[in-house]
Amino acid sequence: MKTAKKIIYKWIDKLFLGGCSSFNSLAVRKSCRTKFQARSAFAQNNIPHAQGTLFLNPLKAHQFAKKHGFPLVIKPDVSGFSRGSHFPITNFSELWKAAIRVKIWWPISVIERYLEGKNYRVLVVKGKIMSVIRRYPPFVDGDGTATIAELIDHENTIRKEMGLYPVIHPLPKDRKIVRFLKKKNMSLASIPPKGERVTLFNKISLAQGGIVKTLDKNMIAEENKALFLKILPLFDANILGIDAIFEEGIETSYQQQKCIFLEVNSRPFLKMHDFPRYGEKEDLSMYFEELERIEINNSDIF
Repeated sequence: MKTAKKIIYKWIDKLFLGGCSSFNSLAVRKSCRTKFQARSAFAQNNIPHAQGTLFLNPLKAHQFAKKHGFPLVIKPDVSGFSRGSHFPITNFSELWKAAIRVKIWWPISVIERYLEGKNYRVLVVKGKIMSVIRRYPPFVDGDGTATIAELIDHENTIRKEMGLYPVIHPLPKDRKIVRFLKKKNMSLASIPPKGERVTLFNKISLAQGGIVKTLDKNMIAEENKALFLKILPLFDANILGIDAIFEEGIETSYQQQKCIFLEVNSRPFLKMHDFPRYGEKEDLSMYFEELERIEINNSDIF
């Protein structure tokens, strides 16, 4: 049985977890494998999180929307890299489509209130904030003369020159981008005014050209630091990638703004912290040296 689990985990690792770290034991990974597990831990320890529920039957998602209103987000209870997530959902037609399509990724799904804000990934190790990045959906900034297609080409050239590939992906010009632009009455041939930022897609996924910016850890409000550090021991983890949205920003105390903690990642994708499009690349070697010295139980079993 143990050999079979190793083979299955190796397949899962190759297919879905390439480049993700492995510094937590099997017990820790099991304790925070689903979004529901993270939500339960947040609720029990007074950590801000979105109001939501699990559903198998899409009718339950419909009932949640009737009670709590829009906007909403629907996502698989088990997933990563924004796979299968649908947001912002603003009406019942969008809700039913999302509630059915989400089942492609996982049978149990999550529906919750959606918060528009700034998206962060914070790496936490024992007693320390390791790294903080802000994640953006793909965008280009208009110059008043170039089309969106030309701006995409220019951005991709910059990414190539910076050596960001293949960790950070090029901006695509695929159907997803075209459909998203169409909703805003734009196309790849549109010429945005100088200084206008054009978001190309709603997800922060790297596969869709999402953008990473490293932030100075010292800029985080002390109350926010304490909150992130509080989460790690809840799961007895060596490292966690904690995802959170702050309406105003991470430099402002969570007590003074709306904020939600989304999930914890027991196998965070650490490579993206080494390839920022904006901000300074950090030297994280001392953290890796500490992590490498830890003996991990069943690190090769799912």
